[in-house]
Amino acid sequence: MRKQVLLVTLVAIVAAVGLVYAAEGYKDTPMLPGGKWHVHDSDRPQPVAVNPGTFSTQDAPGKPPSDAVVLFDGKDLLKWKGDGGKEPAWVIADGAARVAGGGITTKQEFGDFQLHIEWSAPNPPKGAGQGRGNSGVIIFGRYEVQVHDSYKNPTYADGSAAAIYGQFPPLVNPSLPAGQWQTYDIVFVVPRFKDGKVDTPAYLTVFFNGILVHNRVALFGPTGHRSAPPYREHPLKGSISLQDHGEPVRFRNIWIREIKDYDQQ
Repeated sequence: MRKQVLLVTLVAIVAAVGLVYAAEGYKDTPMLPGGKWHVHDSDRPQPVAVNPGTFSTQDAPGKPPSDAVVLFDGKDLLKWKGDGGKEPAWVIADGAARVAGGGITTKQEFGDFQLHIEWSAPNPPKGAGQGRGNSGVIIFGRYEVQVHDSYKNPTYADGSAAAIYGQFPPLVNPSLPAGQWQTYDIVFVVPRFKDGKVDTPAYLTVFFNGILVHNRVALFGPTGHRSAPPYREHPLKGSISLQDHGEPVRFRNIWIREIKDYDQQ
């Protein structure tokens, strides 16, 4: 009988603790702008738990977050298509894909996103300026983050590594020597259009080898070579391309996470 009483008491305590935890928060606090949630609102949804994965080293790529879409894991290019919709001609070896025979484009389209990509310029380096280690990450076929061997290899500032091509140079140049793996973490916010005109511009935040080089910069429009094209209305989702600029740049460990709004599960 005593054991039963203790058991019932224990269950009641656990249940009470659970109820307290579930109800932690307030309903008598000010409303936040928008009129949906109180400050510390007990009913506000909990963030989804995500395994963050691991960081890469020069010897091995890291593991992507558990909610990421893996675009390239070193094995195949099944999630990509080549120019004209053909099979990609890039060469896969040692867990990396090497540029060859045209660019590649994701089959899947994405909205606002966080993109992780690692690349390595050819070693030993050949050429100079724009003719050395050149490729690009092209978003929606319109907005390019430049890939370039910028280690002791000057070129025009808005065409160097991690530049938003033709618009913004990176804030600093954290480039590593050719042959080493370099990392871009790109956050892209799609432009919004209203009545055929741009309502809010595209925004880019870029980390290059862990260093912030673009801080939510508003793009003037699509990027271009020796040009400044204006915005033209396009869908809220699009593909990502990797450019063939005629140089055997290698890529590995490419993954993407679409960005949801607060309180979306």
